[in-house]
Amino acid sequence: MAHDLDKALAGISGILVTPYDAAGEIAPAKLAPIIDRAIAAGVHMPVVNGNTGEFYALTTDEAVAMVGEVAALIDGRAPLLAGVGRGIRDAVRLARASADAGASALMVHQPPDPFVAPRGTVDYVRAISDASGLPIMLYLRNDAIGTKGIQALCEIPGVKGVKWATPNPMKLADAIAACDPAITWVCGLAEVWAPALYAVGARGFTSGLINVWPERSVAIHSALDAGDFAEARRLIAEMRAFEDIRAEELNGTNVTGVKAALQALGQDCGPTRPPSAWPLSDGQQAQLLAFLRANNLI
Repeated sequence: MAHDLDKALAGISGILVTPYDAAGEIAPAKLAPIIDRAIAAGVHMPVVNGNTGEFYALTTDEAVAMVGEVAALIDGRAPLLAGVGRGIRDAVRLARASADAGASALMVHQPPDPFVAPRGTVDYVRAISDASGLPIMLYLRNDAIGTKGIQALCEIPGVKGVKWATPNPMKLADAIAACDPAITWVCGLAEVWAPALYAVGARGFTSGLINVWPERSVAIHSALDAGDFAEARRLIAEMRAFEDIRAEELNGTNVTGVKAALQALGQDCGPTRPPSAWPLSDGQQAQLLAFLRANNLI
């Protein structure tokens, strides 16, 4: 089935968790009900091998297996965005595997190497693009690369969008003004930051909430798409407690909060892997259960 990638990029990029079994091995089949509910709710584009999917805790073999299994579970019902990254050879291998699996586009994690040159990052993204032939969303978590560096990345053939994951709306505005108007700029800081980044030109947002409450994510997107910022803020206020839990311990409970919520919903996807925090503290768990009960999720 052909999908409108531009529409999907401007929608909700739903970052799926990576489930584990009792032995700690990946167990992608556990995602079936999560994916089914997200797609039924209207989530535009599921994402595999994102940070809520513990990308950096996976081996490259596991990441390759995840993209193949998730593509099969989606079975063409929605476009699949596949995360790739790490060393260039691993990134290229995963890019090719993602294309072979049927992914619609790649999300290129910004290299976390301590010695990253802006022009070296251009070479990195170009190699991934050449290896896969797929459209690319850049995942920008550090805007110190500067507007000119971002512009150079956006000029690479095949780059369709930028997942902007820094809390700097004015720098985002500068980048949007400097780059091709065809680029889609996506709020990469989830629902809470979406109104602020929408105000300067972002469209769509990434979400880990979709694993737990996709209907709320879709309602927020619909409000923003309609320009109803007051309604979007109201809907966000009611899910803010969940994001606050995820932001604790230097964001070390980000995935922990999602997996703990899934456990409470009866969809156990296993713990998180170190260095993520596991489990939630007693206080965090109490806050999470109160949030789930207040919103009739349990």
